[in-house]
Amino acid sequence: MTITISSQVKDPERIRQRRSEIVHAAVGLFAEKGFHRTTTRAIAKASGLSTGALYEYVASKEDVLFLVCQHIHQTILQQLKASLAVEGPAAERLRQSIQAFIGVMDGMQDEVLLIYQESKSLSPPFLHEVLRQEFEITRVFENLLQEGIHDGSLRTSIKNVPLLAHDIVVAGQMWAFRRWALSSMSFTDFAARQTERLMQACDV
Repeated sequence: MTITISSQVKDPERIRQRRSEIVHAAVGLFAEKGFHRTTTRAIAKASGLSTGALYEYVASKEDVLFLVCQHIHQTILQQLKASLAVEGPAAERLRQSIQAFIGVMDGMQDEVLLIYQESKSLSPPFLHEVLRQEFEITRVFENLLQEGIHDGSLRTSIKNVPLLAHDIVVAGQMWAFRRWALSSMSFTDFAARQTERLMQACDV
């Protein structure tokens, strides 16, 4: 069951706009100071709101962290799904999607690290929903792998699909997690090598 954050405001468009401002401000603060060292007062100020006004749109700082995680996952998923517009065999669409995903990870390095570092601060219901949203990203690659097996463009076994899908996600995220150790490699080189390695693992 998806979680809905309650608001004292009734206008959906106003909620959307204000929460977008709150999330944008919170991403920067959480990335800089961490969740626990960031105050709601600081989030409100960075959002252009009073603390009282902030609480018209969220009930707690945890609500803000959940909205941040939700926003990050939705952004990743939207960009990833946009890459599926290409036509052709599933193997080629998989290659395009891997490249797109790695590109999104490059552009959202701080946000990806934020989720993995701070989502542990969420209570179980919030964390469960964040993990469900994370799995939606993995599911995109599972579906492409299954399509590739069915159309014959991928020769891997169906039993390998779940692990391969997770491999793709983790390999794409590596640029965010391990960029400090990959400073001698350009992003272009990293993306090309990872894409080729992953496609070989899928037995193209």
